[in-house]
Amino acid sequence: MITRDSAWELLKQYTKSESLRKHALAVEILMRAYAGKLGGDTELWGVAGLLHDFDYEMYPEFPDHPTKGSEILKEQGYPEEIVYAISSHVDAMNLPRSNTLCKALFACDELAGFLIAAALVRPGKSIIGMETKSVKKKLKDKAFARSVNREDIYQGAEQLGVDLDEHITFCIQALQEKAAVLGLDGTPAPENAAS
Repeated sequence: MITRDSAWELLKQYTKSESLRKHALAVEILMRAYAGKLGGDTELWGVAGLLHDFDYEMYPEFPDHPTKGSEILKEQGYPEEIVYAISSHVDAMNLPRSNTLCKALFACDELAGFLIAAALVRPGKSIIGMETKSVKKKLKDKAFARSVNREDIYQGAEQLGVDLDEHITFCIQALQEKAAVLGLDGTPAPENAAS
């Protein structure tokens, strides 16, 4: 049976980087929040978020990422819905994001990375008190977090059918609620950050 704990163990097996694990946790948090808002399966969406890049550290180049990870997930018995959503979040796969799970995963991935980067340059390295307008200002600064694909952030909100400001605000609030798990409340994150 697929559980959050078994997904966490799989993530730890393939992802040793603390920053990549933190990104996975952030996307999991956002996916769980959107599942609650959009009527999705919270556990399924959370696991999809947690594992969306689990293979990236070992297989950073396309098509290995996400293809190798998809093969591993299938071998481990993960539902096709999760495998497909994870595959579809990589644009180069050219897979239609045909359901809300796929759209939400794509919408949350790059924005999660950007919000963490924005939090880490704030006093206390905290997301607490972060405002949407400051995030939008940083989005316009191409030198800030330059590895984050801004177009994916804009497209993600559009494909999900939400206003960009609403999307950013919703994601900030979801991450603020779990700031301690991510180490973004001014204190270090715990080791097995359960959400």
